[in-house]
Amino acid sequence: MTRLIKPLIITAVLTFGFAGAQSISSEKISFSLLKAPKISLDASKRTFSATVVSPYNLTIEDVKRISKEEFKKKQDNYANEVLESKMKYQEALKNHDSDIRRAKEKFEMENAAFKKLSLLEKMTLMDRGQSPKLVVPDRPTYQKPYPPTYREPNLNDYFIVDNKVLSSQIDITGFTRGAPNVDINIEMSQVNFQDNAGQTYANQPTKLIIKVDGEEKVNESLFSEFQFVSSSSTDNIDKVNEEKNVLQKTIKNLNKYINDYFGIQKISKDVIIQTVKNKGTYNDLEKANIYITTNLKKLQANPDSNATEVAIANMQKGIDIWKDVLTKINYTDPKAVYNNEIARYIYFNLIRLHLALGNKTEAEKYLNEMQEHQVELKLSSSEKQQLDTLEKEIYKSK
Repeated sequence: MTRLIKPLIITAVLTFGFAGAQSISSEKISFSLLKAPKISLDASKRTFSATVVSPYNLTIEDVKRISKEEFKKKQDNYANEVLESKMKYQEALKNHDSDIRRAKEKFEMENAAFKKLSLLEKMTLMDRGQSPKLVVPDRPTYQKPYPPTYREPNLNDYFIVDNKVLSSQIDITGFTRGAPNVDINIEMSQVNFQDNAGQTYANQPTKLIIKVDGEEKVNESLFSEFQFVSSSSTDNIDKVNEEKNVLQKTIKNLNKYINDYFGIQKISKDVIIQTVKNKGTYNDLEKANIYITTNLKKLQANPDSNATEVAIANMQKGIDIWKDVLTKINYTDPKAVYNNEIARYIYFNLIRLHLALGNKTEAEKYLNEMQEHQVELKLSSSEKQQLDTLEKEIYKSK
């Protein structure tokens, strides 16, 4: 049986159901799979290093240092600020007398014009509060500038990230950092924002180069397409926060891309295995069930162990029994030992097992066989739904 992915840790949950003359039980086996990477490396070569070059090179220490430098400048300039404030005050005092004189001249002109108005016009302006008034400007008062005080910077106002931090966020599952067999080099541009119909989109073009033992294996330009960020325009978004979000998405997508090539990744799976429980008559099918279920539980997490290959080989013995029984099915006699009820559960087993192990080609083969006998099998409505669900799973991203 062709194996696309390596399974591991298993737990079993029992459920039971009954159909027709035969007693059929179902065992749901939950387990995880090791997804086969595009490039598989021996355990001795699973070391890596990552180097990220980006426009982002600001640390918390940088922010605090800059904040203290700015405070020191304010301290150094405080004496000049006080002196300047005193000069402005003296200038304001000098202008105060002339301001009073101009105010009086303005009042006299307005008052003279007011006296020439008719009584009705005067009363109208008075009702409106527009009659002439002498407004004498207040004498200036001196307010000495407060000395500067230091406040810790609000780190949320800064885009704090540097290349060392970004490099530390690159990881390959199942690998360790060290003298690298896998050397990852990433060059990231700054996040670009773009308005489109009042909405914000962003991209972050990134160059990824990966070498294995000095030989270039990956050379890709990624993430140049603009992706949706916000339903608001670029003028109405928190750019610092949104830029952080886009950058973290870029790191996340990079890790997924790199792990698809090299990583030892786990995928949670489960499979329902059915068997007939009439002992004696179906000893062969009982044996097939033992081969399948016990060896599913023997699959190991270690991708470098041959235990997985041994378990798969032993499961094949059970599969061969199922295939042999299918050649003996009597689809027209419901009282036959190997009738269409037996065929139904075997076909479902074969499709589910191969699908769970990632072997869609074999799953599709038994799906087609089952559909050829679908009239004779007389599937219930729930069984038709199950078959339809399995079919969609087989052809999804095939």
